[in-house]
Amino acid sequence: MKFVDEAIVTIKSGSGGAGCVSFRRERFIEKGGPDGGDGGDGGDVILRVDPSKRTLYDYRRQKNLRAQNGAPGLGRQKRGKNGSHCYLSLPPGTIVFDAQTSQVLVDLTDPDKEIVIAQGGMGGRGNKRFATSTNRVPRFAQPGIPGVEMKLRLELKLMADVGLVGLPNAGKSTLISAMSAARPKIADYPFTTLTPTIGMVEPPFGEPFAVADIPGLIEGAHEGVGLGIKFLKHIERTGILVHLIDSSDIDPENPLAQFALINNELAMHSDTLANKTQVVVLNKIDLTGTENRIEAFKNALPDQSIFTISAATGKGVKTLIKHLAQLLQPAVPEDKE
Repeated sequence: MKFVDEAIVTIKSGSGGAGCVSFRRERFIEKGGPDGGDGGDGGDVILRVDPSKRTLYDYRRQKNLRAQNGAPGLGRQKRGKNGSHCYLSLPPGTIVFDAQTSQVLVDLTDPDKEIVIAQGGMGGRGNKRFATSTNRVPRFAQPGIPGVEMKLRLELKLMADVGLVGLPNAGKSTLISAMSAARPKIADYPFTTLTPTIGMVEPPFGEPFAVADIPGLIEGAHEGVGLGIKFLKHIERTGILVHLIDSSDIDPENPLAQFALINNELAMHSDTLANKTQVVVLNKIDLTGTENRIEAFKNALPDQSIFTISAATGKGVKTLIKHLAQLLQPAVPEDKE
């Protein structure tokens, strides 16, 4: 299924059914009183958080969604049937905007939560309701209240505990494959990952946590260059960033060039990303000639804790997983097995 993280839909709640104008007519009763029933209420449009959903793909095709109108009232004081609700099943992390004003209407984060975004119109009252001592034969009833129509913009921001960031070809897809059961496309050229991937990691202690593999960032990403801001938004909700760097590509003369470039893009996108906890990881230590490059990087960043791994061979990955689990669940000792 294609990854879709934005969609615009038009919704409309059901209109209320009209009240009924009716009079009792039975044998031996020539002039019965009013017995018109009320109209049924229109159906609501309801947003439902569905943890099984991963994209907004369904709503690239379904542009118009409507709840059912209420049925009109009937004679003998029979109330019209209420209209059926319309449900939009959305993945966790979906933000719902008013497409006209760009106002945030709701941020859907809680699994299985349901929110009425457009309430159905109330059914009109039948003429039975208007009978009084001075007007015993009312020949009118109320129309139903119209439903509410809105245009919504849906935007998905993936919800993960850890986000992997780095330049293209840093090895993020290989690392998430080594850490979890996720199997993104892997190849030795830039922009192999064209869509975000989430993998669930089971550490040796504590609760499982989710890791998001974000497509590689390049200079100018905050302005949309490369895959740009289309994917930067997906790491805004993560608690921790793993900053992955290809150790074989470190320039000994300017060892922090890659590190600074990515951090600048994060800061230019938002203060939220710039201030997130980062775990710096040097990857591809299995390649020859990386020792001096790694040493130059560590010397240039002496106050930073730095992990060295080979995502391809698995070396150092378990240690990294334990550290991430401890950061996410600080009550659990890191050295617990």
